Amino acid sequence: MISLDDLPLRADLVGEEPYGAPQLDVPVVLNVNENPYPPSPAIRQEMAAAIVNAAGTLNRYPDREARALRADLAAYLGHGVTADQVWAANGSNEIMSHLLTAFGGPGRKVLTFAPTYSMYPEYARNTCTEYVTVPRRDDYTLDAELILGAIAEHQPTVVLITTPNNPTGTTVPLEVIDEVCANTDAIVVADEAYQEFSSRPSALELLAKHPRLVVSRTMSKAFALAGGRVGYLAATPAIVDACRIVRLPYHLSAQTQAVARVALAHADELLAQVRALTAEARGFEAWARTHGYAVVDSGANFSLIGRFPDRHQVWQALLDRGILIRETGPAGFLRVSAGTPAEMASLKEALTDLEPERQP
Repeated sequence: MISLDDLPLRADLVGEEPYGAPQLDVPVVLNVNENPYPPSPAIRQEMAAAIVNAAGTLNRYPDREARALRADLAAYLGHGVTADQVWAANGSNEIMSHLLTAFGGPGRKVLTFAPTYSMYPEYARNTCTEYVTVPRRDDYTLDAELILGAIAEHQPTVVLITTPNNPTGTTVPLEVIDEVCANTDAIVVADEAYQEFSSRPSALELLAKHPRLVVSRTMSKAFALAGGRVGYLAATPAIVDACRIVRLPYHLSAQTQAVARVALAHADELLAQVRALTAEARGFEAWARTHGYAVVDSGANFSLIGRFPDRHQVWQALLDRGILIRETGPAGFLRVSAGTPAEMASLKEALTDLEPERQP
């Protein structure tokens, strides 16, 4: 047997660990921003029937262009978006990998604003793209002056603007994205993985105006399809074509496409849970404020609370009670995904019992 150290691993991968939040079997799982409500039995039955139907042609490769799925996604997005403006992939992770493979690479930079999604540097590393971050404002917001100043300084080919931002939940006004797109030739990606939970308008409104704008989405959160692995983007057809060049052939299975189309056909029912989860998140934040926690204003289905002098100790104490949240984000903060009313009640009770000391 040999170890990883004995293999000719790429130099920039030496010492790296696989990405992933803990996957633990505990009663209350609130750590990865999943939707706690599975599809209804009726929708599950329809998904099962769709998979059975797809199984009749599993001896053949799936539609590598996912044309029917892209048409359904375009209809869901609205805003005049057409199927040839949509690209779908294995989660928004693969969408970002396609974009950086196409527009990043050696000698190029991707720019984003910290703190933000912890997978971004891995997309950059895997595509040999230089990863550059600039700090957000003290309240974790962004404005056009900050973004454009960073673009002028670093000259990236891709700019990632996450709204709502993970892990802070802060949003970026549409006018900021508009101004940035009007003043750069970079590919500007508005990562809207949590858009359905936000009251802010979508950057989809700007697509017709800015041909280098990309709006990235996922079905993992609002559509309760994290296990289905479907992410997608909307952009000009030329950007879609660039993704088609770098994609692996047949990257979306027939089963995945079939299940996603059933979910989209029942968008109204599935999105009804979005309103419930948004209310839970905002309600938890109100509770946290009244109990002396610092809370970052969020437009997503998660909340960032603090400040804890030893956040890992609090994280572990909650885990010991069967409650899993996320140790991520700025120092002294913990991130809580919105769960069911019973799950949120368990968390509040545990936090009350723990009474951790907080920084001023």
